[in-house]
Amino acid sequence: MGILLNCDLGESFGAWKMGADQRAMIFVDQVNIACGFHAGDPNTMKNTLLAAKEAGVSIGAHPSYPDLVGFGRRSMKIEIPELMSLLQYQIAALCGMAKNVGLRVEYVKPHGALYNDMMASVTVRNAVMRAISEINEPLALMLQATPSWQIHEQEAENFKINIIFEAFADRSYEDCGALVSRSKTEAILDRGQILTQVSQICQCGSITSINKKIMHLKIDSICIHGDNPESINVLPELRQILDQ
Repeated sequence: MGILLNCDLGESFGAWKMGADQRAMIFVDQVNIACGFHAGDPNTMKNTLLAAKEAGVSIGAHPSYPDLVGFGRRSMKIEIPELMSLLQYQIAALCGMAKNVGLRVEYVKPHGALYNDMMASVTVRNAVMRAISEINEPLALMLQATPSWQIHEQEAENFKINIIFEAFADRSYEDCGALVSRSKTEAILDRGQILTQVSQICQCGSITSINKKIMHLKIDSICIHGDNPESINVLPELRQILDQ
C-alpha cells in the first residue's frame, strides 16, 4: 500500500459550520473525526460516520483539549491522569457511535494544541500512548513524521501500539522537523506549494524546511486540513499525485 491521504472532518458544531466535508470525503483514504471537545456535536459525529461509511474510508478519532471556544488550538496544563481520562472519554464516544453504524475506529489522531504538545513533550506523548493502550480496541496512533520517528516508534512499542506517521500537505516545516507556528505568515502553504510538497513526499520521501533543509522521513499518510479552502480546492490534484 502506498502513501494515504487523511483529512480532519466532522468539525462543525451545531449551527456553526466548518470545513467542506462532502467535497473532501470522496478524495481521501482516512478521516479524522472530531469527538466533541473542540468541535463535533453528536449529530455531526453521526453524520460524518455515515458519510465515511458510504465513501468507504477508514476512520480515526480526533480528540482534543476541552476548548470549544478556541477550536482546540490553545494549550492547557492538565494533570496526566485527567488528560488520559479526557482522551479515553472522547475516543470511547466515537468508538461507540461508529459501532452503532457498523464501523470501527482504527486509529487516534490528537487535534491542534494537544497534537503539538504531544510532539513536543515525551510526558504528554506517553500519556496519549498509555491512554490508547488501555482502551479495549486495537487502535493505532497517528503522529507527525519527524527526524525522531524511530524514537517515537520505540516509545509506541513499549505500549504495544502501532504508529501511523503523517506529513502535512499544507503546512511548512522548521529545520528540526516541527511545523511552523500558525502565528507566522509562512505557516500555511498556497496551492503551488502544496502540490510541490506532496510531489516531493511521494517521489522522494522527504520534506524541505523553510530554510531549504531536506529531511528524509518515514511517511505513511499525508494530512490535508479540512478548514483550509485552498487545501480542499487542490484535493483532486493531490489524489492524482498519490495514485500515480
